[in-house]
Amino acid sequence: MPVQDSKIGTARRDVIALGIAISAVILFVGTGGSVMPQVIRAWMGWGSPPDVLLANALLLNIALLIFGWRRYNDLHREVAERRIAEERARELAERDALTGCLNRRSGPPAIEALRQSLLGTRREIAVLMIDLDNFKQINDLNGHQMGDTVLVSLAHRLREGLPEGSVVARIGGDEFACAMAFDRDDRADVEARVDQLIRSVSEPVECNQMRVDATVSIGLAQSGADYLQSSDPDGEVLIHRADIAMYHAKKRGRNRFFWFEPQMEDELRFRSELENGIRQGIAADEFVPYYEQQIDLESGKLSGFEMLARWHSPRFGLVSPEVFIPIAEEIDVIGQLSEGLIRRALQDAKEWDPSLSLSVNISPVQLRDPWFAQKLMQLLVESGFPPARLEIEITESCLHENIGAVRSIVTSLKNQGIQISLDDFGTGYSSLAQLRSLPFDRLKIDRSFIAELASETNCRDLVEAIVSLGKGLRLPVTAEGVESSEVLQQLQAMGQLKGQGYLYGRPEDAEATRNRLAAQNLLATAAAPGKARPPVAEPHRKAG
Repeated sequence: MPVQDSKIGTARRDVIALGIAISAVILFVGTGGSVMPQVIRAWMGWGSPPDVLLANALLLNIALLIFGWRRYNDLHREVAERRIAEERARELAERDALTGCLNRRSGPPAIEALRQSLLGTRREIAVLMIDLDNFKQINDLNGHQMGDTVLVSLAHRLREGLPEGSVVARIGGDEFACAMAFDRDDRADVEARVDQLIRSVSEPVECNQMRVDATVSIGLAQSGADYLQSSDPDGEVLIHRADIAMYHAKKRGRNRFFWFEPQMEDELRFRSELENGIRQGIAADEFVPYYEQQIDLESGKLSGFEMLARWHSPRFGLVSPEVFIPIAEEIDVIGQLSEGLIRRALQDAKEWDPSLSLSVNISPVQLRDPWFAQKLMQLLVESGFPPARLEIEITESCLHENIGAVRSIVTSLKNQGIQISLDDFGTGYSSLAQLRSLPFDRLKIDRSFIAELASETNCRDLVEAIVSLGKGLRLPVTAEGVESSEVLQQLQAMGQLKGQGYLYGRPEDAEATRNRLAAQNLLATAAAPGKARPPVAEPHRKAG
């Protein structure tokens, strides 16, 4: 029944009950005044019994009074229950069920109300947008119960750490919007409280004998800021600005905070355009593989290629992976992007001489996918490319995120004959135990060490130590970033290594690579000049 109809029906019942009660009182006064004296005289033996009709009317009147009283009690209880239900409904509408904080509906109005209450004073409000770093990973690795515990703990620590009268609202899965009042000339007080909040939130959270460390990124925006075009924004605008500043803090690392600055909005707008461009680019097949030569430093012969991603964007031009790979990881499309590139690279590499290998970088995000090994094998089956010629490169940082999952995937790929390299070695914190326990086939020295090899003694000692470590573990070594003859000579003196870098040429697209191989007579027989080139399989199109 509609709420309005229910209210009308209740009002009608109330009017009827009120009419009955008034009639009963009038009737009781009229009949009681006549009948009761006769009843008393008859009972005392002084007179005749009362008139039967009047006596029945009095009894009916008494029944009506009893009915009215009961109806009054029922109405009173009904009103009380309705009030409780309305309060409960309002609580559910305005409060987050998990944390007890205000929610997305009630939070912004509460922030605006706090701002309005400070107008005409020397106090302003600071709005904090707080986002848990890697909350999805906490959920995936530890379960949703632990994730809920982290959220409840964060809400409690926020309420404890903010001054009395502040607003705390959960406006998203792992996002909180808070507002606090402060003296206009004392932003340092806000920053001190935010520092304390970061320290408080960073304390471990425990649940079911599990323990996790949570970190946050915080964006700040204040009302009445003189350097902003709109110096008197409302609550929603302040939340938007704090959200922009929070994103800026997240880019700079964990457990940081930043105040909103006008130029941040332009950066966010450009970032949004890049995100949309990446999604559209995946669907339009704008991401293409480029190939960098890998050379045997002892013989000088070509041994294979490393595939590098490039984005041919109609709007942004040729975009390097340093720009779009981190964004693709953050918006969770790196798997689609990488699969499309690998599919094309496998088709390209089928035309190369069988002695040449193909190396492919794998994102740490992809290694969190328990089906990654199966997806890669499916691509190999589709292309007919030999697994033994494929080398997968994983970065050293992957070993510290979920060593168990990495070991499972690496072992599965090794069992299929795929080679595994540890990329950017020397930049992380790999232990010898990890190197021995994981079935790696090669170490790749990060280019930052190779670039300084000619001028820095420390770098030379470090590279020699890594080469010696590789020999001890029976792992061949590749040096990245070989860009000068002097560096090449030093690497050749260290033993049998592979190298890659601009000394051997810039990365090239598939056609230029094919022409290079044709000139060196390093194309597969079926792809030699005069033979038809097999068609490249069309990538599966997925919605961005």
